[in-house]
Order: sequence, then structure tokens, then C-alpha cells
Amino acid sequence: MDVELRHLRAFTCVARLRSFSRAAEELLITQPALSRTIAQLEGKLNVRLLERSSRHVELTDTGAEFLVHAERVLAALDEALAVVSHRVTLRLGFSWLLPDPWAQRTVSRFEESTGASVALARTDDPLQALRQHTVDVALVRGDVDVPKGARVVRLDDEPRIAVCSEHCALARLGRLDWSDVRYWPLVVNTVSGTTGPWSWPADQRPDQIIETANYDEWLESVAADRGIGIVPEVAQRRTQHPALRFVPLTGAPPSPVSLVHLVDAQRALIRRFLDAAVRTAP
Repeated sequence: MDVELRHLRAFTCVARLRSFSRAAEELLITQPALSRTIAQLEGKLNVRLLERSSRHVELTDTGAEFLVHAERVLAALDEALAVVSHRVTLRLGFSWLLPDPWAQRTVSRFEESTGASVALARTDDPLQALRQHTVDVALVRGDVDVPKGARVVRLDDEPRIAVCSEHCALARLGRLDWSDVRYWPLVVNTVSGTTGPWSWPADQRPDQIIETANYDEWLESVAADRGIGIVPEVAQRRTQHPALRFVPLTGAPPSPVSLVHLVDAQRALIRRFLDAAVRTAP
């Protein structure tokens, strides 16, 4: 008989809750779909498992006997999955500084609910790592061109802040407006930076751009007073560098934070991670 796990899970859920509506809610399916699944199971077995009326659902004698065996099968499957689940790993790629406390809460929720683990992979270009299948999910900041066949889940918008060398005149000014960034040399990370000449209309862009290829180069270039930088505020909480000074930035548009994944890879595991990520997002 072509009985599937979905048939058993649907039947045991209805039997436990004695309600099609509540079982449909728990299984995250519609009530008509649940009714069809139960009808399919009864048709394959050629028996009546449930007696239903407009007010209640009861097990038949055969249904009660079948329930014992169905629960035993599902329990054995859950035990088997538990044995291997700790060996399953989801790889999260990021270029610098995961958002906090989102990252810690998401990883904890995901690992506790699935038994799988999260491997954190620092890479200069998370989207390239995604294309090469060396990560399963990429955390990206800013507006980016995602790979073909990828999906984007927007998590949050981060406020921006200016950063400069301790020797820079901006450190003494104590504040910078977005419209005035154009008058300062701007250090940009061309691979994974969130702010660059692309952030302004062509006639409002900074006159002098100093390009770097990763976060470390960007950081040390700003510290060496090659120019100023613009980053999400998380950098102020997490960056320990004696030569840097952070300056409030007014009028700046927020920087989006998103998760990107390919639709053909580890669908179930990624779906569980995305669910945890959205639930813990600000």
C-alpha cells in the first residue's frame, strides 16, 4: 500500500486533537487538504479510521488500533532522525560583523529546534560563495544584485554612522550630514561595502574615492586617515581600534540587511533557518 508519512502524521494529529480544524492549524495546512489526506489514507487501507460529525471527531475501533502502530512508526522515525541531525550543518556566509543580537538568537533558535548546527563562514564575497555552493545562506548588506535563481529575505534596516581617523578634522566636528559626505575623501569597500559612490545621484557623489577590496583593508585605510568611511552602526559597538573615531551621521538612508539563498539547495533546512531568522529579526 502506498501509505506516506504525511498520511500518518495527519491521522495521528487529528486523533490526538480530536479536531480537523485544530489539526490543520498545527500542521500548517488547510482543513480541506487535511480532510483529503485522511480520506486518501482510509481509501488506501480500505477501512474507516475516524467517525466525524459537525461537532466532534472520534476514533473507530480500527482507528484506535491503527493509531498505536502509527505512533510507534513515527516515534521510530524521529529517533532515527535525531541520531543524524547533529551531523547536519547549515553554512551561513557573511563578510563582516553579523548583526547582534539577531545572529546569536537565530542560531540558538535554529539549532535547538532542528538539532542541526550552523557553521559561520567569513568570506569577502558571500554572494560569490553562494554561487559556488560553499555556503547555503548569505547575509548581505545594502542593495545587491543577487544570483539568478536566488531568493532574498529582507530582515531589517540598519542606521548608518560615519567613521574617521583620530587625526581627521571630522573627529573634532562631532557630526556629519549625509549631504556633506561629498566634501570628504570616502573610503569604500568595493566588494561588500554598504556605502559607495552608487549611494548618491551622479551630481552629488564624493569627488575623491579610495577603493579597498575587503573590510580589513577598509578599516586600516580609514585608520590611516586616507579618508572617512560610512558603515552601519553595529561597527561602533563591535570595532575595537584605537585610531578610529565614530561620528553621528544625520539624514542618511538606512542600510538594508537581507538573507539570500538558492532555491534548489537544502530546501527544508534553509526554510527552518529562515523561519528562525524572521522570528528573531527586530
